[in-house]
Amino acid sequence: MKLSRWVEVNATLAERHYRKRSTTDVRECKIDKKFQEVVMRIRITLFVALMLASAALLAAEQTSKIAKKPAYDKMITLVGSWQGTVNENGKPLDTHARFKLVSDGSALASWLDEDTPHEMITMFHMDGNKLMATHYCAAHNQPRMVLMTGGDPNRLVFKFKDGTNIQPDAGHMQQGAFIFDGANHHIEEWTYLQSGKEETTRFDFRRK
Repeated sequence: MKLSRWVEVNATLAERHYRKRSTTDVRECKIDKKFQEVVMRIRITLFVALMLASAALLAAEQTSKIAKKPAYDKMITLVGSWQGTVNENGKPLDTHARFKLVSDGSALASWLDEDTPHEMITMFHMDGNKLMATHYCAAHNQPRMVLMTGGDPNRLVFKFKDGTNIQPDAGHMQQGAFIFDGANHHIEEWTYLQSGKEETTRFDFRRK
């Protein structure tokens, strides 16, 4: 066979092989792409199913059936930020407070002098038919107070019931009173008990 003929035959065979290989690569590429699309659809379907199952579980979750009291409804009108003054040793000092509903509206969180060394947090919530106030004090104890029934609906008084880290040689908050004067003004009176003596501090707040 002449060299030119040999070259021509081998070139033809190489071209046929390349075309066959190219067709196979294209087909494999298409199959791989289709496989990736199927995998992606499966992942999306599983994700949606998981989200729906989670939503169903949340919907089925049982919550405590506790009737709110007018006093609790009164307390939640304080939601928002407040600026005020407090009298310490005969000198008025700036102070601030913040109230926020938490836990699906079942509790009211209150911050007094937030982000300061003497910051205090109080959580208000219902316990059956009683309105409770748990006070997380800068004195490192946590007195629990319960709302006293009767009296002026615009003056809510919480008195000491029990608490944690309450020690005989250390003081604790004995009482907290909230006086409502319209939508934008309220007064807080906090009574501290130490060595058998009570001392009340009065905070005068106006809504920001």
